[in-house]
Amino acid sequence: MFSFSPFLSSSTLLKTLLLLAALFVCCTKGSASTPTAPPKIGKGYRLISVAESPDGGLVGHLQVKQKNNIYGPDIPLLQLYVKHETDGRLRVHITDAEKQRWEIPYNLIPRDQPVSLKQSITSKSRNDPITVSEYSNSELIFSYTTDPFGFAVKRKSNGQTLFNSTSDPSDPFGNLVFKDQYIEISTKLPKDASLYGLGENTQPHGIKLYPNDPYTLYTTDISAINLNADLYGSHPVYMDLRNVGGDVNAHAVLLLNSNGMDVVYRESSLTYKVIGGVLDFYFFSGPTPLAVVDQYTEFVGRPAPMPYWSLGFHQCRWGYHNLSVVEDVVESYKKAKIPLDVIWNDDDHMDGHKDFTLNAKNYPRPKLLAFLDKIHKLGMKYIVIIDPGIGVNSSYGVYQRGLANDVFIKYHGKPFLAQVWPGAVNFPDYLNPKTVSWWADEVKRFHELVPVDGLWIDMNEPSNFCNGLCTMPVGRICPNGTGPGWICCLDCKNITSTKWDDPPYKINASGLQVPVGFKTIATSATHYNGVLEYDAHSLYGFSQSVATHKALQGLQGKRPFILSRSTYVGSGKYAAHWTGDNKGTWNDLKYSISTMLNFGIFGVPMVGSDICGFYPAPTEELCNRWIELGAFYPFSRDHANFYSPRQELYQWKSVAISARNALGMRYKLLPYLYTLAYEAHISGAPIARPLFFSFPNFTKSYGLSTQFLLGKSLMVSPVLDKAKTKVHALFAPGTWYSLFDMTQVIVVKEGHYRALDAPLHVINVHLYQNTILPMQQGGLISKEARMTPFSLVVTFPLGASDGEAKGNLYLDDDELPEMKLGNGYSTYVDFYASVSKGKVKVWSGVQESKFALEKGWFVEKVTVLGLNGIGSALEVEVDGIAAVDTSNVEFTATEHKSPDRLEDVNEYDDMKKGMMLEVKGLKLPIGKKFVMSWSMGIKG
Repeated sequence: MFSFSPFLSSSTLLKTLLLLAALFVCCTKGSASTPTAPPKIGKGYRLISVAESPDGGLVGHLQVKQKNNIYGPDIPLLQLYVKHETDGRLRVHITDAEKQRWEIPYNLIPRDQPVSLKQSITSKSRNDPITVSEYSNSELIFSYTTDPFGFAVKRKSNGQTLFNSTSDPSDPFGNLVFKDQYIEISTKLPKDASLYGLGENTQPHGIKLYPNDPYTLYTTDISAINLNADLYGSHPVYMDLRNVGGDVNAHAVLLLNSNGMDVVYRESSLTYKVIGGVLDFYFFSGPTPLAVVDQYTEFVGRPAPMPYWSLGFHQCRWGYHNLSVVEDVVESYKKAKIPLDVIWNDDDHMDGHKDFTLNAKNYPRPKLLAFLDKIHKLGMKYIVIIDPGIGVNSSYGVYQRGLANDVFIKYHGKPFLAQVWPGAVNFPDYLNPKTVSWWADEVKRFHELVPVDGLWIDMNEPSNFCNGLCTMPVGRICPNGTGPGWICCLDCKNITSTKWDDPPYKINASGLQVPVGFKTIATSATHYNGVLEYDAHSLYGFSQSVATHKALQGLQGKRPFILSRSTYVGSGKYAAHWTGDNKGTWNDLKYSISTMLNFGIFGVPMVGSDICGFYPAPTEELCNRWIELGAFYPFSRDHANFYSPRQELYQWKSVAISARNALGMRYKLLPYLYTLAYEAHISGAPIARPLFFSFPNFTKSYGLSTQFLLGKSLMVSPVLDKAKTKVHALFAPGTWYSLFDMTQVIVVKEGHYRALDAPLHVINVHLYQNTILPMQQGGLISKEARMTPFSLVVTFPLGASDGEAKGNLYLDDDELPEMKLGNGYSTYVDFYASVSKGKVKVWSGVQESKFALEKGWFVEKVTVLGLNGIGSALEVEVDGIAAVDTSNVEFTATEHKSPDRLEDVNEYDDMKKGMMLEVKGLKLPIGKKFVMSWSMGIKG
């Protein structure tokens, strides 16, 4: 579903904003110049007491030094709590010492409650601070200054300061400010630090944070075409990568706060300006990027297990007016021989845009059930959209049951009235336990009506077509069925009478400092237990994801699949994400990579953008290039808007060719992608990741936003510009083999750009040395592709006479809720290879063999790249028993070749020769340990 005018921008924008959107896009791209530092507020706080807490942390009191009323009165007394929670995680928590303040519910993101000074058992009195000013564990050191109070976090191994809030006179920031609706704290930064994160936004400069670009965090329904603006998700976390004389370390900083905030990055400093809540910092020590994400997701929640089919290709469109159109789409993909696993419906299937309903005329239930039975037998899946707004309708059972259970967000004791696609709506309050139970019941009822395979939760920032306090109009129908559905037709008045609707500090909401209640729920509305929308706003989509996940888990014991537009810290534990309403432009094609890579850092690895653009119509060339890239998004879906022409991949002959090529390779890679999804689930490792994750010393890659890795070693280098048939790709030092033509090899010593041929139907994908890549033969549906024989691709450095390679493979029953070993329905295989003293050896180690053996999976071919000789005298053992008959095994050797060299690089003149050796005709059971080896005769 889209949520904006097809002509310009989001449905949440007023006509004024529609007129300003184009100006906003062109004028908020940031500037390299340093802005004038704002005046410093107050004199900060002094530490007046500190003691050891019963749990081994520190707890103390901070007293304001000099009161002022800028943005409201200061909170006079603060409580400081510091705790090394794990070796790699430090928490620093600051709040009002005398009154409870809003914090993210502890049941929503589980964590320990801070210890208060009153709870501390210590021999030190309140007025006798302990003298030690450092508090350390094996990885991190916390230190503080007392007057004015500031704190620093250092890395113990090298003494490097990761965070320092103490303000010096020359700094462009002041000391700690803590008021009811304005909190400010800053840190110094080295000028050469590389920062990533702080989203969700569309970053025109690429994945690295750009000094003086605005970074506002507040969940907002404006389309992703708006640059440097707060979009659908709020992720107040950044990763800091530093390379000091070749000593490379990464760490991350999370501010666990759901209130709206501006984060000001000035190259040598970073300042948080938050409009409520508490300061609850978490520092993750790394020291590698992968370790950072591991530590981060250990705390906020590991990414959700994904069903195997979700890694297949998905097709959607707003505007599939009836079931016959959907049936035709599925059949057309089959005729075009383009893979397709999942067909989606936007709200076309609904009765009057109402959740959990069917349009009896256009989607008659008997015919829909027959269609679903047909595609389910093939292994295909069906997903529909659900918006949070529940239509106000006396004959609508979902609404009536919601009223009876008192599940809606309130304004002055009555359900808050808004407008979305059904017309007048109320919004469920997912912080209310009764709402979660009611929602689960509605999901169950709908699943009994239509056996969907997943749910798509949209518009959950939440989006509202109206603004302020609204009532039902008298004497006219709203909406009346004419004109665009996103024009407000309720009778509404602005709410500016409360400090929640009109806070003293204006964050840069929507990039234009619009009110925080603009086109969403009024921020003075209340949730369960009196929680203000002002505080909980950015948690709405996250809390809906939690409730939806719980609901789906209760259905048939299957693994849930949820796609959510709005996200927050920890959303990846429950849902996948797509990057929202983009445009069919070359710029949007580029931007999609940075957003995808950011979400991997955020712990939401299952992510992708609308392929070919949501609106308007893409060009044929652009759609070619987009499916070539989109085939390698973790979440791969074509989606288009109601007002755009049809853009399914078979609509153009040329696009169909590109789709068959790129998606054909994706479906061969499904076992690898699924293994990456498993690694994401157990360690947080992103499926798609920046090059610096694998090559942290390769500084040229720090800002690279036009290429990415799938896993550790598979590099995707798409064409991102119009009318280009070459791509300039950056290669890290080492040997890289083309995945589409494994005889093609690129060897680089220092790391540099190479120009690669990329005619219209070609995307360059390269596999790095020392890797073992599991593949299958592909197919048009993941279910059939999954049962084809396996092949292994083993890569050594070109011409290596000594070398090692590794890979792995995870297999399971992907319908089960959990993704783990030890349940009898999963298998994990480690693959190893070596070349040494003229002998090549490939072998495996198997955990939990039963599942793979029952499925009958086997390795049919092993391809070894980079050898300096050919093979002979093959020996094979399976479970320690020598294979008697290897007569069907065939060796094929082909010499590697290098593309034309480029850009005054001379290292190819003496490049080693190498061979690609294919060993075919094998039948090695995946579920059994095997060893195969052969002698390597030097080629003549």
